[in-house]
Amino acid sequence: MPKPDRSSLPPIPRTVWALGLVSLFMDVSSEMIHALLPLFLTASLGASAIVVGLIEGIGEATAAIVKVFSGYVSDRFGRRKPLILLGYGLGTLSKPLFALAGAPGMVLAARFSDRIGKGIRGAPRDALIADVTPEAIRGRAYGLRQSLDTAGAFIGPLLAIGLMLLLANDMRAVFWLALVPGLIAVACVLFGVEDRADETPPGAKRVPIRFGDLRQLGPPFWTIVAIGTVFTLARFSEAFLVLRAHDTGLPLALAPLVLVVMNVVYSLGAYPAGALSDRMPPARLLILALVALIGADLCLAFLHNLAGAFLGIALWGVHLALSQGLLSKLIADRAPAALRASAFGIFNLFTGLMLLAASVLAGLLWASIGPSATFLTGAAFCVLSLLLVAATLLRKQPTS
Repeated sequence: MPKPDRSSLPPIPRTVWALGLVSLFMDVSSEMIHALLPLFLTASLGASAIVVGLIEGIGEATAAIVKVFSGYVSDRFGRRKPLILLGYGLGTLSKPLFALAGAPGMVLAARFSDRIGKGIRGAPRDALIADVTPEAIRGRAYGLRQSLDTAGAFIGPLLAIGLMLLLANDMRAVFWLALVPGLIAVACVLFGVEDRADETPPGAKRVPIRFGDLRQLGPPFWTIVAIGTVFTLARFSEAFLVLRAHDTGLPLALAPLVLVVMNVVYSLGAYPAGALSDRMPPARLLILALVALIGADLCLAFLHNLAGAFLGIALWGVHLALSQGLLSKLIADRAPAALRASAFGIFNLFTGLMLLAASVLAGLLWASIGPSATFLTGAAFCVLSLLLVAATLLRKQPTS
């Protein structure tokens, strides 16, 4: 394909930058907690690996289910910002619940509330990026938001490490301090994000969409849903990366370093991968992502030392950079403009339910057979995903 003249490309819209900053601050808040949560559950509250997998899976599945309804509501009423604000507000208000938790059940309640907020905001936010961004730079726009989001995902664990050292490993105090960047994220939504333009002609009455209109989502969209669903079976919760690194000798206070390494790689790669997705067939990037994830699983299964664990963690970040923004772009490209938020909600429902299944299965395998079985099973699902990509996208070689 001829390379486009970069000087002729339009700039990334202000709202996309604002949403990226919102994601950055909320991820700082969330990852200050998430980086410590697996060890808080196991070391402080006495939970098993199965409980860790169940809490993580239920949380992500909750977010996925809520995204379906928030996406439909956003499309029906033609508004994005109110739901985005509500979702980030609820996520922020859930942070103190982690600090107050005295049993795994309360952690589950806190995680449930946090993920409801994520579900409310996710589909409208992703649809708004497509609404305000020209198609020629849509991959860059999703890559930029993902890069800023993921920068927060390694800044948060770095802050957690520093605070753990400063506060003598007091995880509850760190959880309280996580409230501050969450409040900044809400302020960024209020003052920096502009809603989609109202395309209804003056004086005309807007006709809201109905559930029956979702039949307009055709085979190209459902192909991406199928690929994303199988892909997610190979990608269980990153909580198991934290547990694996701890098993190979990582001290408790340095546990957040796992997410720092993964997310530094993810953040640095997300924008270049987004730019590539505007210029080359998606199958190639998805195959590279799956190869990276297979490499990560094999390192984590067979290399029983910290160096091997962190090599696997870095490769996990590579696969996220190559795949996550690309999948968002593919959904935006294959859904009608009036149904974008609903399309993102449906996609996230299927992938969220698969993440629940994958995380629960990972916990069961970890507890009954061992960590290596967990990661080898993930590699097997990667192979299945490769076959699906080869049978669909690779055969057609689409350009977007």
